[in-house]
Amino acid sequence: MDRLALIIVIIGALNWLLIGFFEWDLVAAIFGGDYIRDSSWISRIVYVIVGVAGLFAIRFLFRAVQPVRE
Repeated sequence: MDRLALIIVIIGALNWLLIGFFEWDLVAAIFGGDYIRDSSWISRIVYVIVGVAGLFAIRFLFRAVQPVRE
């Protein structure tokens, strides 16, 4: 379940990265809606930061799972 949640977070962050760089919403393009975003430059910077964090989080998918110590 943790991996699934991480994958969903990464997909969401990458979508925000696309919005930040290209003002294009992949999720809205796939499922319907207004996929062209008109955002202020400040919100686009926030989108890019979240997207880069999502790229960074991809490495967590490939870490070895460590047992929980009690």
